[in-house]
Amino acid sequence: MSETETNVNPDVLERIEKTINKIRPYIQQDGGDVQLVDFQDGVVTVRMLGACAGCMAIDATLTDGIQAILLDEVPEVKEVRLDSPAAGGAAWNPYY
Repeated sequence: MSETETNVNPDVLERIEKTINKIRPYIQQDGGDVQLVDFQDGVVTVRMLGACAGCMAIDATLTDGIQAILLDEVPEVKEVRLDSPAAGGAAWNPYY
C-alpha cells in the first residue's frame, strides 16, 4: 500500500493485506486482481484490476466477497469501497 500515508496500526494493515492475499487467487482465476489502496476510519479502499475492472459482477465481488471476508476477519474494517477516478484514484487502464 504505497499510495497513501496512514496512521493506522501496522498490525491492522498486515491483517488486511493477509486477508486480501487469501482472496486474490479466486479473483485471479477469472483474470482479475485486487489491490489495497487505503485504509482510513474503518474503510478499506481497493482497486480492481484486469478483467475485474469494469466487470458487471464487480458489485457482488466487492460486497459478497471482499467486504464479507474482511468484515469477518478484521474487526477494525467497517466497509470496503472501490477506488474510482472521481475519488482521486487512477483512471482504469486495461494494461495494468
